[in-house]
Amino acid sequence: MSEFFRPNLKRTGRIARGVIGTLCLVAGIVIAGDYSLWGLILVGAGLFAIYEALSGWCIARACGVKTRF
Repeated sequence: MSEFFRPNLKRTGRIARGVIGTLCLVAGIVIAGDYSLWGLILVGAGLFAIYEALSGWCIARACGVKTRF
């Protein structure tokens, strides 16, 4: 199981996920202002993408999906 959680992102992938996570988080906060389910989903996705950027680990890559970055 330790191989699954091994960091698998390079610098460009970490930057891309950080930007995507920040955009999702901001959009989710704006939408969640009226307690919308979509806003909460976007906030969760944004936080997870920021976690991926900070840790250098991508769940899609860990599962074998080839990503561009």
